[in-house]
Amino acid sequence: MATIKDIANKLGISVSAVSKGLNGASDISEELRQMVLDTAVEMGYSTKKSRKEEHRKLCIFIENMDYETPEQFGYDIILGFRQNAIKHNWDVDVVPVTPTFQLQEKYDTYLLKNGYSGAFIVGFSLHDEWMNQFKNTTMPTVLFDNHVEKNPNVCCIGTDNYEAIDLVVDHLYKLGHRKIAYLNGSLHSMVTEQRQAAYYDSLRAHDLDIDEDLTAYGYFVADSAKHHVPAFLEAGATAIACGNDLIATGVLAECKLRGLKVPEDISVVGFDDLPLAETTDPPLTTIRQDRVELGKCSYVILNSLTNHIAISKTLMRPILMERKSTTVVKK
Repeated sequence: MATIKDIANKLGISVSAVSKGLNGASDISEELRQMVLDTAVEMGYSTKKSRKEEHRKLCIFIENMDYETPEQFGYDIILGFRQNAIKHNWDVDVVPVTPTFQLQEKYDTYLLKNGYSGAFIVGFSLHDEWMNQFKNTTMPTVLFDNHVEKNPNVCCIGTDNYEAIDLVVDHLYKLGHRKIAYLNGSLHSMVTEQRQAAYYDSLRAHDLDIDEDLTAYGYFVADSAKHHVPAFLEAGATAIACGNDLIATGVLAECKLRGLKVPEDISVVGFDDLPLAETTDPPLTTIRQDRVELGKCSYVILNSLTNHIAISKTLMRPILMERKSTTVVKK
């Protein structure tokens, strides 16, 4: 493991200058501080404080995801992570980030200067600045619903999207549906790309035609529905699968607005099994992601990475929750 002296020798500066750079002293330039931090990361340096049991810290960086109340998607994920981490004497900070923040701060050096031993990354898009930095990070990192290749310091965790979408299509197929529309979430997301591919794969596996009029990208919000449901209905859809439960609530509302009964006239399926899925009218058939277990498992993986156990990818099993929003197709 690198020492302060090793860093000083590599940069050709004094040990005291390195110490000031690592500890945020105000009497060195920002350029030199960043150089010290970058070199420390490159050489695998960690502070004595971060190595002490009583000062061990992990960080959850979260973007594009609500997480503060129990009905929000990210709440249970963070809860599960914290529940496991606290058992093993880790402190956990949650840091909301923005694209601007990522441009201003380098990922590895931010962790180092704040004493974090690793991080859990939630809600990031494929185009985020830090996604490029994760490819070469030396810090233990777990990505939720994202993946980078060939870096032993990084692991991906999520729910098996291919199995999940196939469960949806198979469920609807067995109910007699042959015109199954799919309203996906936002572009530039690994999960939307995977679920779109899974939708096409499952249609082929069930000998169903791929009709581009029956699929669309929207956003992970209810308002997406009004822009796409009319076209789905015009194309003859008898069922609409959705990228998440919020989209599905919008589909339910749009169908009701058009005088259609769910599920008598059209079946609707969500994804995630948020608490609201049981309270919609009718209660929503959906794919359950066990978000507490996802959070707990994310901690286990991150703890393994901090102990130099390289893990590439972990996928949780999805569960189809059959409720009242799907039924046999109307003849």
